[in-house]
Amino acid sequence: MTATAPEHPTPTRRPQSGPPLWLPATVFAVLTIAYVVVNRSTPHPDATALDVLRYDGDHAGALKLGAFLMLGSAVPLAITSAVTYRRLRALGITAPGSAIALVGGALAASTLMLSAMFAWTAGRLGADSTPALAKALADLGFVAGGPAFATLFGLLVAGIAVPGLLARLLPAPLALIGLALALVAEVASLGLLVRALTYLLPIVRFGGLIWLLAAAAVLPLHRPRRTA
Repeated sequence: MTATAPEHPTPTRRPQSGPPLWLPATVFAVLTIAYVVVNRSTPHPDATALDVLRYDGDHAGALKLGAFLMLGSAVPLAITSAVTYRRLRALGITAPGSAIALVGGALAASTLMLSAMFAWTAGRLGADSTPALAKALADLGFVAGGPAFATLFGLLVAGIAVPGLLARLLPAPLALIGLALALVAEVASLGLLVRALTYLLPIVRFGGLIWLLAAAAVLPLHRPRRTA
């Protein structure tokens, strides 16, 4: 007869939800606001090519600093989307919403990186540069950091708001506001065809920023259990 060692129960580990969600979201907000302050006088998309070239020559330092801030803001945004994905999965969300939030946030961060590259290049234009080149760089930077960013950032907001509403992870008013912002973000992409709709872009950028901070603050770490 052989003696068997007593079996010890394997300890169960609580799923890790990642670092505090408010931290990268706050860093993203601070860098975004700093970028807007530095580049508050950037020419509008309907500015002439000559005006854009003149601005690039007179504000080369501001363009480079703004590009640095925008590039820096892309990093905490990507981290925010990754932490959000992990948080939603830890809360038991297996629907596509968590993946949509991850993909939307990661791609939105990529558009900020592209816009920063175009802005930095514009800040290095020489005296022999043509107005057409300056205008092309400005347009590419606007498309990447404007309509493209808004569309993909709307996916991040929707990916949080939908499961937040259905699974009651967020207060219903906050989730509904997020859905409305996500819809506005998708409509803002039509600004590439209808110039008047470009005025929706600040609503998406700043309204979505405030919403993201609020959602990061109230999104729970653990899903509450329901009792009969």
